[in-house]
Amino acid sequence: MSSSPRRQPPSWPSHIQYINAPRYHPSVPGPVRSFLISGTNPAPQKTPISFPSTSLVRVRFITEPSHPARGQNGLFAVRKILPKSHIIDYIGEVHCQDRAGSDYDLSLFRSQDGDNVGVDASIMGNEARFVNDYRGIRSKPNAVFVESRTSQGELRMSIWSSKDPIPKGDEILVSYGKSWWRSRIAQTDA
Repeated sequence: MSSSPRRQPPSWPSHIQYINAPRYHPSVPGPVRSFLISGTNPAPQKTPISFPSTSLVRVRFITEPSHPARGQNGLFAVRKILPKSHIIDYIGEVHCQDRAGSDYDLSLFRSQDGDNVGVDASIMGNEARFVNDYRGIRSKPNAVFVESRTSQGELRMSIWSSKDPIPKGDEILVSYGKSWWRSRIAQTDA
């Protein structure tokens, strides 16, 4: 079952192009692109997953004074999200470039030939680009990044709820990882 395209959410930032399917940059070699779109996946997911077409999230401007992302956006649950459930795919520009300056670039895949494939949502993406790190907000994340294939076979980085349900209205929070924070500290020290 193919999902129907989602429309741009209300109050979407004008400087970010809203997309609901990955865009492939010319830097992605043909064989790597073929693998990403339809190859067999040696990763943990053993069967294709079909995701619902309805959105479980909304983007909300953060005004709480104690929130580390105050004055920015966050990703919030529209309704209760069950444990270990797919929330949303992280959509952006799929590329094979070094984009160290982007705060929205996730590693998707590393080929045996040394190609490092990333998904960058800095200038184009979907609601998932607004997921925040849990640090300074909660004691632990309530969601995780998971690499999986869609029912059509395309490799994606997705956000899934962790072992506990996420109540309606709660912010969806992940761990950006120690390497993300180390690179940001190195940039501020430079």
